[in-house]
Amino acid sequence: MFVHLSITEFLGRFHPVLVHLPIGILLMALLLQWLSRKQQYTVSHDIMKVMWMAGAVTAVLSCITGYLLSLSGDYDLDTVSLHMWLGIGVAAVAVLISAKIFIRQFDLLYKIASVTLLILVLSTGHLGGSLTHGSDYLTAAWRNEPDTVAAQKIISNIQEATVYADVVQPMFQSTCYGCHGPKKQKGKLRLDDPEGILKGGKDGEVIVPGKAAESELIKRLLLPREDEDHMPPKQKPQLNERQVALLHWWIEQGADFTKKVKDLSQPEKIKPLLSALQGKREEKAVSSVPVAAVMAADEKAMQLLRDKGVVVVPVAQNSNYLMANFVTAPGFSDADMHLLRPLSKQLLWLKLSGANIGDSAMQTIGQCTNLSLLQLNGTRVTDKGLPFINSLNNLQSLSLVGTPVTVSGLLSLQSLKLASVYLYQTGVQQKDWEILKKAFPKTMLDTGGYSIPFMASDTAEVKAPVKASR
Repeated sequence: MFVHLSITEFLGRFHPVLVHLPIGILLMALLLQWLSRKQQYTVSHDIMKVMWMAGAVTAVLSCITGYLLSLSGDYDLDTVSLHMWLGIGVAAVAVLISAKIFIRQFDLLYKIASVTLLILVLSTGHLGGSLTHGSDYLTAAWRNEPDTVAAQKIISNIQEATVYADVVQPMFQSTCYGCHGPKKQKGKLRLDDPEGILKGGKDGEVIVPGKAAESELIKRLLLPREDEDHMPPKQKPQLNERQVALLHWWIEQGADFTKKVKDLSQPEKIKPLLSALQGKREEKAVSSVPVAAVMAADEKAMQLLRDKGVVVVPVAQNSNYLMANFVTAPGFSDADMHLLRPLSKQLLWLKLSGANIGDSAMQTIGQCTNLSLLQLNGTRVTDKGLPFINSLNNLQSLSLVGTPVTVSGLLSLQSLKLASVYLYQTGVQQKDWEILKKAFPKTMLDTGGYSIPFMASDTAEVKAPVKASR
């Protein structure tokens, strides 16, 4: 795809190059001006004239290119407007100070202008950063918030969920709003409301309801990540294959913004993907947090998992127990399972759905002795791997949707006091259900549908822990 730029757009794109020059030059000029009060730091008047002239000229050029760039409509208008007027203020005050420097008039106005310029440069720079990186760019680093990149909403009943609000919108919110949301609209495209999605951007429609393959949005998502037209940009959080498939399905079904999941046709390949989004709040055994406490997990070990795309967060407030969700780590494989071992005592919920793991990974999972919830949906785990988790005496919920496990493998887990086992699209045959019911008389065996357990809340209150053990 070729992007045709007008002369104003072309010149406007020089703004990010030019804008750093007046910031650096003017701040340095102010610093030298302040230091020159001491004899040993005095700078010649000619050098100061050159610096102030350079700062003023580049500030004016930055204002011009910034205005041209703002005409693209890619940014929040209110923030752009304030940024522009502050930038004009910087240029005007810089010109004033330059004039004062040339005529050697260091009066009260000169001193007031110098202080004003410092404030303007800092304020204008902050707004410029907000336009580029988001309004919370500076403060985000101070907040202790879990990594929720591309995390889907927790849904208690997937069939009653609204497709757009509960399935599609969270995808856009986590990967698209930074460039196509309320604060910034690159290419004049907004993806934060239905009207903007249907309207498209300056290059036309981005979705064609009923025709996913012809939709520009899907085409961009499917381009190689290195392609300059791939979206999101390669340095930004990406949608994984399952999320792209759900988005493709929504557009193919007409891209409706009000219909529920049950109202749309659901091909067999889509059903397991919808299943993975569902949660059940009523499962007390899974939602409870052990009274016995554990020591805090190693931060470096958690970071190594996050670097692989794994979401690692506490399961509750005031607790060191953890949930690891691999929904954004499709590349995680058996070779990476050793990264879980340092957290074997802290892991309470392990959601490996869709991960590229097989039976060898089950040996590591078997070492996570505090697990109460284990999801292995869509993995390569077979009957051979199931005996490795016989040591998980605290396991309450086991989900094996879309795996090749059979009744033989499940019978090896009779020693576990499982509250629920999910066996949709497995190797279990209809004739095997009576055998399983007898082997697991107190276990809820889900034979189909979308009852895949998924923790619904990370905000449970935990009382003071007892003596911790590692």
